Amino acid sequence: LLTSNCHVNFIREGWLMKRGEHIKTWRRRYFILREDGTFYGYKNIPRDNLEQPLNNFTVRDCQIICLNKPKPYTILMRGLQWTTVVERLFFVEHEVERDEWISAIQMVANRLRSENEAPTSVFKVDLADDVVIDFPQRPPKRYSTDDFELLKVLGKGTFGKVVLCKEKESGCFYAMKILKKTVLIEEVGHTQTEHRVLQLNHHPFMTQLKYSFTTRDHIFFVMEYCNGGELFYHLSREHVFSESRTQFYAAEITSALGYLHSQNIVYRDLKLENLLLDKDGHIKITDFGLCKEDIGFGSTTKTFCGTPEYLAPELLLDNDYGLSVDWWSLGVVMYEMMCGRLPFYSNEHEILFELILQVCIPRLPNLSPVARDILIRLLMKDPAERLGGGKADAIEVMVHPFFESISWERLIRKYVSYSHRAFKSLQTPKRGLVLSSPVK
Repeated sequence: LLTSNCHVNFIREGWLMKRGEHIKTWRRRYFILREDGTFYGYKNIPRDNLEQPLNNFTVRDCQIICLNKPKPYTILMRGLQWTTVVERLFFVEHEVERDEWISAIQMVANRLRSENEAPTSVFKVDLADDVVIDFPQRPPKRYSTDDFELLKVLGKGTFGKVVLCKEKESGCFYAMKILKKTVLIEEVGHTQTEHRVLQLNHHPFMTQLKYSFTTRDHIFFVMEYCNGGELFYHLSREHVFSESRTQFYAAEITSALGYLHSQNIVYRDLKLENLLLDKDGHIKITDFGLCKEDIGFGSTTKTFCGTPEYLAPELLLDNDYGLSVDWWSLGVVMYEMMCGRLPFYSNEHEILFELILQVCIPRLPNLSPVARDILIRLLMKDPAERLGGGKADAIEVMVHPFFESISWERLIRKYVSYSHRAFKSLQTPKRGLVLSSPVK
């Protein structure tokens, strides 16, 4: 047992091969498991405790599974991050070594679980520096499936399904995510996740978690139902959006990202598939599984994650990165909306990454000067020169001439909306905005 300078005991340390969660390549990392459940991965053996890890995981409430695929002596670590199931794969060269790692991880996880068996009641959530909500000092209602009428399955996955449901008392429709406990974590982790998500709940352009509860076999997240469908669905049907329509969607995305950044959270997974529309056509960002907390201006992280086509250059270079990776992804999304294609694309990841690192976006003669300018500035290779990369963060993006006609106060209050009628004098796609497609 080694002891660190920070008075946290090291339980085990050594080399592991870790597979990327999105780009499925194996990387050699030096991992340190500490008694508080943190599981840090480094490119090299750290010289001291001040060195920042490439991987910052926790074994708290995780599930450990032994596998012999895709490599012999593989360890699968599974848990919840926000409301998303995350799986991480590691492998070692010998069975004895795998057994020792698993024993160490289970020992720490079991001890942490026993320390948190007492029920936790939280009645106060700080939402922002100047906004505090005090919940009534009475036991909250305990929800169950009896409170909802299950209507139809919206989607199925490895760990569960999403069902359209109707709350019997209010008549409101929600999307209920049902996850199997047998492949997940214990309730403690779910409760902690719930409280973190609730802190984001009051922003109008992020999907809200309304309720959560558990049964013996399942965890339930009852979330806002966004029946406008994925933005990806609409763009695939219409091929391109007009600049005015892109401006509206991008403004709402910018507002949401700015709020997350103000809470020291970097989103890291902005893409069309994670952008939903509500019944009135407003943006709803969903899936917070890759969010990283405690990242403010000047703070950085090194974890390699995200969707390949949306990765910022600094992330590919294995450099420290911060909030500006979200502004790069916004540039990619806006490019897709106005041009109907990705700015950088290849079926082979090595070629794709080379394009992202080396190639500038084309001249785009069909776009207005301000539209071209905002794409060029959001897709700057150097994060320090990128629009939004300064201390002002979202304000830099908001004051760009592309958004000159946007009233940000009216936007955040949803006084501004996109509709075919509202933009009929502009060059909008013939089909207008489709709001009837359910979330797939």
